[in-house]
Amino acid sequence: MSMEHHDAPEGICIVDKPTGWTSHDVVGRARRLLGTRKVGHAGTLDPMATGVLVLGVGRATRLLTFITGVDKAYEATIRLGVETDSLDADGEVVRRHDMAAPSPAALEAAALELTGDLQQVPPMVSAVKLEGRRLHELAREGVEVERAARSVHVARFAVRPTVDPMVVSAEVTCSSGTYVRVLAADLGRLLGGGAHLASLRRTRVGPFGIEEATPLESLVVLPSLEGARHLEHVRVEGQMADSVRHGRVLDETSLGVTGSGPWAVVQGDRLLAVYGPHRGGTAKPSLVLAPATAR
Repeated sequence: MSMEHHDAPEGICIVDKPTGWTSHDVVGRARRLLGTRKVGHAGTLDPMATGVLVLGVGRATRLLTFITGVDKAYEATIRLGVETDSLDADGEVVRRHDMAAPSPAALEAAALELTGDLQQVPPMVSAVKLEGRRLHELAREGVEVERAARSVHVARFAVRPTVDPMVVSAEVTCSSGTYVRVLAADLGRLLGGGAHLASLRRTRVGPFGIEEATPLESLVVLPSLEGARHLEHVRVEGQMADSVRHGRVLDETSLGVTGSGPWAVVQGDRLLAVYGPHRGGTAKPSLVLAPATAR
């Protein structure tokens, strides 16, 4: 039986993840700080990385489904001439290349080749599951397996030299599921050698930016409605709001929705539910956050 109090926190937190922490570490700390077990995260960040990690708290953890798949933005540094087994600075060096520092034009051309729709093979040191086991578990055992390539989209891969001729600064905007460390390794390969990701900072997860992220020890729980800011909103009152609270299948026209959904159904400043298209011109709740009877 749950020991949590009925007024346990509910909403989302936008955290600036510190380096050296796993996303699971952040969730564990947030659970202790907020006094609830109901905390989850949207979109894993590697331990080395810092930046935006969106947490769901209480019933709002169910909103994370609609956040995980949004586009992401990153700032990175890439070290040329050195490959690691994890493709980032946390890994062991596996190969060194005698590479000349690339010209800005060569950098730009290589980055352009890694922009747009790509097929990307997940690294062995990753959380991708294969036959029930995560790849990083197999990698620790010295096992390497064939991985299927995934379709990803890199909308922007802007690179520029730094004061160190073998270190490149990069800004990346990409689809969910894109590995920036694979981009780094591929950039090194296209430049005639190898490379690894030296640092990574996630600056945006969909509509959630680094400017509103707080340190873990200063958690701010935002209302659940903030977790649906990127969804189309439809406002309801009265009997329609009551129907939404009860999770009823509703006619799209009477609900007042347009487009293909999903739709955040809102009463006043409260998120009642998220609806999606159903058959025959109706809309069905994907989740209902508000109780059937208003408190």
